[in-house]
Amino acid sequence: MSHTFPDLPYAYDSLEPYIDAKTMEVHYSKHHKTYFDKFIAAINGTELENTPLSEIFANISQHAPAVRNNGGGFYNHVLYWNCMTPNGGGCPNGELMNAIIETFGSFAQFQQLFTDAAINTFGSGFAWLVVKEGQLHITSTSNQDNPLMDVASIQGEPILALDVWEHAYYISYQNRRPEYIDAWWNVVNWDAVSKNYHHALTQGA
Repeated sequence: MSHTFPDLPYAYDSLEPYIDAKTMEVHYSKHHKTYFDKFIAAINGTELENTPLSEIFANISQHAPAVRNNGGGFYNHVLYWNCMTPNGGGCPNGELMNAIIETFGSFAQFQQLFTDAAINTFGSGFAWLVVKEGQLHITSTSNQDNPLMDVASIQGEPILALDVWEHAYYISYQNRRPEYIDAWWNVVNWDAVSKNYHHALTQGA
């Protein structure tokens, strides 16, 4: 396999008014594409060109910072885009909803804990919902790290990602990260997250 840069799964303006079109355009076509291009440059001519990202991340501590930072930036944004959709929001159903209630007590409690993790991520980073040994966990990482990496404090299979770098929200929300997070809940693609959860369980995560 070779690493490819995927299309954005919707138009730049599809997530308005919650995430504005200009932010989406710059974030995807500039920030995300730059991470991908620098990642490809960092692995060019090495065995990593044909190594799955999950394998690269599992041994990321052995690779150069350019691979860690840009490979993470490439992967993290793909998951972030795919976890959002026009007319999203609400809450999941089925096995994911049951797991959320079992783990966190209620969906509202889960939302609060996830929101807190995102708000309290110092500087730039991501908040995550992950599956580890069949259980759900909320965690966060700095910069472009993610829970697939061997350097993460909580390792697991990410099923939901929230980007809290300022470039993800600054045009509309300036420094008001909590306001952006509150808006983001309206575009979460729970169908995609549920599929990610089912996949993680079947893969033994």
